[in-house]
Amino acid sequence: MSKGPVPFVNIGKRAKDLLYKDYNFDQKFSLSTSSSSGLNLTATGVRINEDFIGDIRTQHKSGRTTVDVIIDSDSKVSTTVTVDEALTGLKTSFSFKVPDHKSGKLDLQYAHNRFALNSTIGLTSAPLVELAATVGTSELSFGAEVGFDSTSASVTKYNSGIGYNKSDFSASLLLADKGETLKASYIHLFNPTNGATVAAEVTHKLKTKENYFTIGSSHAIDSSTLLKTRFSNSGKVGLLCQHEWRPKSLVTLSAEYDPKVVRSPSRFGVAISVKP
Repeated sequence: MSKGPVPFVNIGKRAKDLLYKDYNFDQKFSLSTSSSSGLNLTATGVRINEDFIGDIRTQHKSGRTTVDVIIDSDSKVSTTVTVDEALTGLKTSFSFKVPDHKSGKLDLQYAHNRFALNSTIGLTSAPLVELAATVGTSELSFGAEVGFDSTSASVTKYNSGIGYNKSDFSASLLLADKGETLKASYIHLFNPTNGATVAAEVTHKLKTKENYFTIGSSHAIDSSTLLKTRFSNSGKVGLLCQHEWRPKSLVTLSAEYDPKVVRSPSRFGVAISVKP
């Protein structure tokens, strides 16, 4: 595994995960099972208001190759074939959806001790191309990404950023939305024993001069229970409690209160993940 810089998409990821990951305000259930032959099967169902959606995912690993097939409740089939270490440091994946004949794309990820490259190319006659790169070390990374639509001959996105990572803290600064948004994040681990951690994210809109912030915390109540909180400048408050009731099986309860929503300011959700 490379000890070089993180991929561009992972700059600021530690703070983002603490603030947003696993928060869910629907009813979700998933059941996963695996076999010694390398075959994994996961069935997932989600109830959103009065609607129910679901999918079945199969994953098979053989050597350096992994094949993922997902069939959703609309009978759409998504397939991804990934080859890890086809060359040293190179990860390649090919994906497509049926019946969408224009969905095919090729992803290339290359990791080196001093740089990381990621590219996505649509497999159509007029593809959408995205390229991201970072340079630096495992602690300090500088990077940028750009997207180009060959159909309209236009740039769809360009972002840049810098990230600094240590074992107990991480900081990042991103210029996003084609230079219109400046976003800074910070996360700090205060107590390795119970995982007590705080994180903050500040967003500044350069055109409108608007500012937003979100702060959050995370700590383990005991060896199997995690508690997370978050608060935003709009007054929105979130709470998450995740309990591992058996090895690799989780129940996650989420709640959020938004004082700006008059009719229904509170939201609740539950997610249950079972792995026999």
